[in-house]
Amino acid sequence: MDDKGNQDKNQSQPVTSGNVFGGNVPENIQPEEVAPDVANPNDVLGTIPPDVSQDVPVYEEGKRKYLIIAFAGIFFVIIVVLIVRYLLGNRFIFPAGTPAISDKEVTLTYWGLWEEKEIYEPLINEFQKKYPKVHIKYEKQSPQQYREKLLARKENGPDLFRFHNTWLPEIQEMVAFLPDEVMSAQEYEKTFYPVAQKDFKIGDKYYGIPLYIDGLVLVYNDTLLKQAGISAPPSAWIEQSGGGGDMLSAVGKLTVRDANNTLITSGFAAGTSDNVEHFSGLFGLLLALNGGDLKQLDNNQAVGALQLYRKFAEDNYWNSSMPNSISAFIQGKVAMIIVPSWEILVIKAQNPDLVVKVAPIPKGLDGKSISIADYWAEGVSRYSKNQLVAWQFLKFLSAYDSELKLFEQQSKTRLFGNAYSRVDLAEKLSGHEYLTSVISQANSYISLPLIARTYDGGLNDEIIQYLRNAITATSQGVDYQAALVTAKSGVDQVLSRYKIE
Repeated sequence: MDDKGNQDKNQSQPVTSGNVFGGNVPENIQPEEVAPDVANPNDVLGTIPPDVSQDVPVYEEGKRKYLIIAFAGIFFVIIVVLIVRYLLGNRFIFPAGTPAISDKEVTLTYWGLWEEKEIYEPLINEFQKKYPKVHIKYEKQSPQQYREKLLARKENGPDLFRFHNTWLPEIQEMVAFLPDEVMSAQEYEKTFYPVAQKDFKIGDKYYGIPLYIDGLVLVYNDTLLKQAGISAPPSAWIEQSGGGGDMLSAVGKLTVRDANNTLITSGFAAGTSDNVEHFSGLFGLLLALNGGDLKQLDNNQAVGALQLYRKFAEDNYWNSSMPNSISAFIQGKVAMIIVPSWEILVIKAQNPDLVVKVAPIPKGLDGKSISIADYWAEGVSRYSKNQLVAWQFLKFLSAYDSELKLFEQQSKTRLFGNAYSRVDLAEKLSGHEYLTSVISQANSYISLPLIARTYDGGLNDEIIQYLRNAITATSQGVDYQAALVTAKSGVDQVLSRYKIE
């Protein structure tokens, strides 16, 4: 983190506590008062000297005095302007919404995940070409223990960093708010999807800028569906009026067993916790579709969600003898899985010939469309001495043209890039082979701290373990209600620790 330059007086200052959802937000530090208005130069100059005789030399004493006073007044105004500029920083030079770039050399350290430096390099170069005194140092980090590393090095760590959409309660002490002069709340809410507005807002301030959006989608093996006589993926979980097109019916048709009732091909990977990737997100999805709440795991809605989840294992559509669900899908041993879109990259990399298709999450009983968001955003450290410049860079990365370029760069190194975070770019993915469903349900995403592979060692991982224990307990004969009551006790402690009400 570069310590050069003065810290902007409207930048976030380090705090150690606060309620993430609707709690108190550290008050903005008020800017220093500017000196009173400068007097009009004409008032300073006084009365214009009377006409003088033609015989008087041009540089007679009165004329010289007039010029000295005039220059003194102008010099005084210039000095005041420079002082105000120094006190207010670049906000005096750049109006709201325009780049607030330091006059001094600035180096921003940017911690990223997943993406190599080459992905961001063209955009970094473009920004640095426009602002030669700003230097961006991108460093790709390992996801393991990344959150702990961020917090441990918060005072001398990166200026900018990537964090998961569920992490704000865990890192609130080190993340800075987005200044209105960089992006107003109105602009933010017009630009990004509703889930981002909820994920990154505390009080009336935003604390992160997403560069993409993702969440759970239904991924299916089209070859297996056609072999089972299913022309389209299921659009509901349970049979609706008119019949057909529901998840349970499709799973029954897709599942193949031998004479000993041993699974050969599973219709859908669900019901267990040890070999189903993203099982916790799937349970959270069923919980939300059933009208449940993570803070009320002991009520009937939660019990109903767990019953439906476990049904796929209890009816032997899936069981613990099957391979890991992603591996099983790659091998053609399961027809449908529910995962975030990035898992498609893993699947196609290992089996390029597999006919993989994607559909939105099936609807609930009341026709409700819901999916669980799973994406990462970019933030700025409270401890950075260059917060305004850092936020301007993130705004630049999230601009319309920048996201197009970022997608293009990502698509050069893999099957497809990340789905755009901007609402006004949604039409660009209309008809995309893998991302159309991600965008079509983008307005229906909700966030729950049940996301696998964030490696946070905290909020997500701890709650997931309590749910894992509950699912395992029911597989051993424990009553659904009793298993969830036990889970609730642990989940409540985790939510309380992170001040989630």
